[in-house]
Amino acid sequence: MPVPAHPRSHRPAANRVEIRLPWWAVALPAVAFAALLIMIMSPGQAQAATVDPALGQLIERTLHLLAH
Repeated sequence: MPVPAHPRSHRPAANRVEIRLPWWAVALPAVAFAALLIMIMSPGQAQAATVDPALGQLIERTLHLLAH
């Protein structure tokens, strides 16, 4: 039985790029995405903030002036 001249190594070939990620590099973004999706789908007892209308108008006018 012939023996291969060069044993196979776990190194990638020179013309290929091999990317190996740990399990948590995929799991953490997936969990964060699921949590944000759940918060969007069920807002629960979300209520509008009570802010002085004058402050809101001031911010709105400032943004309008900056946009022009």
